[in-house]
Amino acid sequence: MNSTITLPTASGTLETYRLQGVPLDVRTPAAPFNRIAYSAAHVVADPLRAVELNGTPAIDWARTLDYRRYLLQQGLGIAEAMDTAQRGMGLPWPSALELITRTIAGTRDIPGARIASGCGTDHVAPRDISTCDEVIRAYGQQLEAVQRVGGRVILMASRALAKVARTPDDYRRVYREVLAMCDQPVILHWLGEMFDPELEGYWGADDHRGAARVCLDVIGENVGKVDGIKISLLDDAKEIAFRRSLPSSVKMYTGDDFNYPSLIAGDEHGFSHALLGIFDAIAPAASQALAALANDDLDTFHALLSPTVPLSRHIFRAPTQYYKTGVVFLSYLNGFQDHFFMPGGHHGMRPPAYLADVFRLADQARLLRDPALAIERMRKVLAPLGIEA
Repeated sequence: MNSTITLPTASGTLETYRLQGVPLDVRTPAAPFNRIAYSAAHVVADPLRAVELNGTPAIDWARTLDYRRYLLQQGLGIAEAMDTAQRGMGLPWPSALELITRTIAGTRDIPGARIASGCGTDHVAPRDISTCDEVIRAYGQQLEAVQRVGGRVILMASRALAKVARTPDDYRRVYREVLAMCDQPVILHWLGEMFDPELEGYWGADDHRGAARVCLDVIGENVGKVDGIKISLLDDAKEIAFRRSLPSSVKMYTGDDFNYPSLIAGDEHGFSHALLGIFDAIAPAASQALAALANDDLDTFHALLSPTVPLSRHIFRAPTQYYKTGVVFLSYLNGFQDHFFMPGGHHGMRPPAYLADVFRLADQARLLRDPALAIERMRKVLAPLGIEA
């Protein structure tokens, strides 16, 4: 195999790149992990049935479900219909509910399959909601639908609530009433504005410490209804401080795609479980690292995950909300889908040099499972740009 390829660089030049990595094998874990690990999974579009922007997205259901089975067979759970699946950015609520329903039904034969599903208020446009009572009703509609199909709930942050809430007490009241509707403990989700600018000021406070206090109040007042909380702030110090303030029965699920290895490994005061978009892209490394951690082999844990951090930081670089483009591009390079096309045109949200660095960094992290195929597909993407790779 010719292991070299011509790639664009961030400086606007071309360079010859030689592949370095020996691909990781895909393995089924021999024993359970000692951390709960959810991968927020992407959807595979069907480009032949795609419609214009703002239409119902065309999804390749077979490939989408196959990818979830691939993740589950490596011991990872599925965080379904979250922002990695373009929730609110190409995946509307009716499609999200179909995705949740199909995933639950299509994975029942996998022993121990862990599925948690995003529940929010995104079926109603924030401009059409003007009161907290309307937010509560909107949450209730999605909760009823997800619980009816047997789904565990991830209670997503609400753009509508961020718009209408005037005080921290508005957040306390909305969450108290919504959590009372839940038939089992849920995972809360604090999604930072770097992922969704419309969520700036969430929890009704002007600063992080104030927001953290309100969020901890919500958890403390409803502790029996909260399994854990996923924090996506890309700041490990903030997550650790919050983790140490949680009630003992409430889990921390890291959503920090910059600092996940150290947060999962933990310290003398505790550790974070995981609910990460990057686990979609680095599944073999994540699975094998978690297996090593369960065997108290921290050296192997870090040896597997450390090379994935530059890839993750690149995929999730600002503007962070377009990280899905990098995740789906790597899925294409690895042969999990036959095209690089995304709902809502999001395959076009990152420049060619960004995609070239996804290729380089995935190789260096041993995550190009078939290097010859990855080179062939990278060349196909670059050819229309006049790059003879």
